[in-house]
Amino acid sequence: MTGQVKTVSKSATHTMRKTNELSINLLTGLGVEGDAHLGVTVKHRSRVAQDPTQPNLRQVHLIHSELHDTLNNTGFCVEPGQMGENVTTIGIDLLGLPQKTQPLIGESAIVEITGLRNPCNQINSL
Repeated sequence: MTGQVKTVSKSATHTMRKTNELSINLLTGLGVEGDAHLGVTVKHRSRVAQDPTQPNLRQVHLIHSELHDTLNNTGFCVEPGQMGENVTTIGIDLLGLPQKTQPLIGESAIVEITGLRNPCNQINSL
């Protein structure tokens, strides 16, 4: 499968929108350096409230830019990073990747797909 990275984003605080960057640094077993969701244990506030010791399966959030295209074509105005993603891809069927798939992101980063993320209520603000 061949695809590309369109945009990379991060936010040091728990905001829905992440700031687009020229590059990000992925730290093995932790996530995106400087991002609020960096860490071995869960960082999403709703999951921390349930059990702060659970493993962080959402260290790096990927969204395909084709989703943005679909939303924009239906009247929404959505840009990379706006839905909390760290990596916006082009040409990768992210929804079709099975768990445990390890795609190469950029030149040297390998991530492991842990599952689909369910949207939080903040998405309604879009």
